[in-house]
Amino acid sequence: MSSTDVFRRARDFLVTHREDYETAYREFRWPVLDRFNWALDWFDMIADGNGRTALHIIEDYGAELRLSYVELAERSNRVATYLRRHGVERGHRVLMMLPNCVQIWEVMLASMKLGACVIPATSLLTPEDVQDRIERGRVGHVITDAAGTEKFRVVNGSFTRHVVGEAVPGWMQYEDAYDEGSFFLPHGETLASDPVLLYFTSGTTAKPKLVVHTHKSYPVGHLSTMYWIGLREGDKHLNVSSPGWAKHAWSSFFAPFNAGATVCVYNYARFSAARTLEVLARHQITTLCAPPTVWRMLILEDLAKHPVKLRELLSAGEPLNPEVIEKVRQAWGITIRDGYGQTETTCQIGNSPGQPLKPGSMGRPLPGYRIALLDEEGRPAPEEGEICIDLEARPASLMAGYEGDANLNDFVTRHGHYHTGDVATRDEEGYITYVGRSDDVFKSSDYRISPFELESALIEHDAVAEAAVVPSPDAVRGLLPKAFIILKPGRTPDRELALEIFRFLRRRLAPYKRIRRVEFSELPKTVSGKIRRVELRRREQARAPSAPRGPLEFWQEDFPELAAGEGR
Repeated sequence: MSSTDVFRRARDFLVTHREDYETAYREFRWPVLDRFNWALDWFDMIADGNGRTALHIIEDYGAELRLSYVELAERSNRVATYLRRHGVERGHRVLMMLPNCVQIWEVMLASMKLGACVIPATSLLTPEDVQDRIERGRVGHVITDAAGTEKFRVVNGSFTRHVVGEAVPGWMQYEDAYDEGSFFLPHGETLASDPVLLYFTSGTTAKPKLVVHTHKSYPVGHLSTMYWIGLREGDKHLNVSSPGWAKHAWSSFFAPFNAGATVCVYNYARFSAARTLEVLARHQITTLCAPPTVWRMLILEDLAKHPVKLRELLSAGEPLNPEVIEKVRQAWGITIRDGYGQTETTCQIGNSPGQPLKPGSMGRPLPGYRIALLDEEGRPAPEEGEICIDLEARPASLMAGYEGDANLNDFVTRHGHYHTGDVATRDEEGYITYVGRSDDVFKSSDYRISPFELESALIEHDAVAEAAVVPSPDAVRGLLPKAFIILKPGRTPDRELALEIFRFLRRRLAPYKRIRRVEFSELPKTVSGKIRRVELRRREQARAPSAPRGPLEFWQEDFPELAAGEGR
């Protein structure tokens, strides 16, 4: 069979068994591919004569752009020819820093057709971040918009420069690509093992790592993500994600196009829950994936007032709090399904369509993944361990490795497994529940404390918008759980509210894991929006015992109103 047929057979198997987890997990096999170029051998093949909408961009100001599969294939051919004419060749690296505009999809497809590698970059990067990517990514070509060109004024390097939209001196005009012919002839074959994407991780604990993905690991690997989402041909899938991050490729590119669905993009300058709900209803979106932060904002609206046509609801990025899931279920009759993965992988674990859900669990290993929970010595953990992928049955969806870091590659693949760095538990039915990062879990009075569990309790309070729990030094217990809290609009950060929160938590948490300190404060975040708990931990560890508290910091022992000795 052709590589297209081999890929299609694997895809069709998962579509057929999308609600039969047992069969899908037991019998699915990754397609064996030697030469494979997903843009040429899959996208162009399903685009041939296909007038169904592939991409629908909805602008916040009302404008819309719809492109069919055949139109998007032809536009990417023109861009590929344009880029080739300006020196882009097989193996070259293209840094793409663009907002949610049609050129993202054109450049992704065109670069793949050329055999070049794309380095997606968020527009939130600083010039120093850009310089790091140029140097370590060995970038030969840059595509950005007029605003993005400002980041390159102080960047050193020899690379071609292409600007989308407004003309900028010294930059070639990307729109000239549309004058090229729509026929594209590739130069040679593409190996499935050839690099296609290079991601710089968000760097929550260290300097960003350069993750290398091949034509097999992400394009093919996202069959697991397609299965988790439950996508079908003809679906309208909206993914709330910013360009430049792996989740954008997960759910705004590979998974929907693997299924033959429509990628819907709501392009806003500032997120609005109310307007997002209007878009979902007006355009009859069928599947929606959003991070926990967005879900927490959506439930502040009256969901039941919006006549949505949604069938599948997904969340990824961080575990979702049960309170949010329940509010959405009550309003729409649909349960949000968690999924788990990393930049280094596709979706590994998830609650797949049609399967029983367990509160707090992120589901079971997805087809193609063999998951083990291991202790620090690489042995199976009886109760709680690090989420690891069995390399004896190495999934097609695992990255090729971290470029330029052999020691790190050896470390994360020790014991015959790829180590995720995340800790979880697994019950007798195979459901896996997230505990936290291996470096986030801490002990207080010899009890293991999961920040996520405490954060989930906090977020149930109607005044709390977001929270992060870290260990705070204590002379008696060694460490105590402390919460940094962002309040919802209209709530006042004062002593009365702190007392209310302490009382609230005492009704929900066992004494040994109660939060003993709270501070109303902004939360440090990465440019991708993840909370930098490591920064909060360091801040607490560095503070001298005699240092004064912050003006909005409150300790449990400050409140005689609480029953004497209770919970101590």
